[in-house]
Amino acid sequence: MMDREALNAFLDRAFPQVAGQIRVEDVGESLTARLIVAPQHLRPGGTVSGPSIFALADVAIYLAILSRIGEVALAVTTNASIDFMRKPDAGRDLLADCRILKLGKVLAVGECLIRSEGGVDPVARCSMTYSIPPKRP
Repeated sequence: MMDREALNAFLDRAFPQVAGQIRVEDVGESLTARLIVAPQHLRPGGTVSGPSIFALADVAIYLAILSRIGEVALAVTTNASIDFMRKPDAGRDLLADCRILKLGKVLAVGECLIRSEGGVDPVARCSMTYSIPPKRP
């Protein structure tokens, strides 16, 4: 229901706090989102911070859901689990490859693997559940 351009425009309009930081790269059966890594995303030790990785996962799965159901700004995260598996490359953007596992009327479940751009092995794995508000007449 929403393509890459529509999702990026929605993100810029509804979530200006991440505008210019997270972008949808591709959308189809799955969705790929990019965190454009900048100094504010880094932590001591020269790596991307956990909160930045979590934000990418949260936004990417949310957008994967919206790509299927359309613009629903009030869908909210109700559960999240993330595994940080290896240190990402601080000099590279992060890519989140997401898929929707269940899309119901009230709940949606998605997962994503996050990797450094150009890398093969995931740096994090995340699964999330979202509550979808009822459609208003």
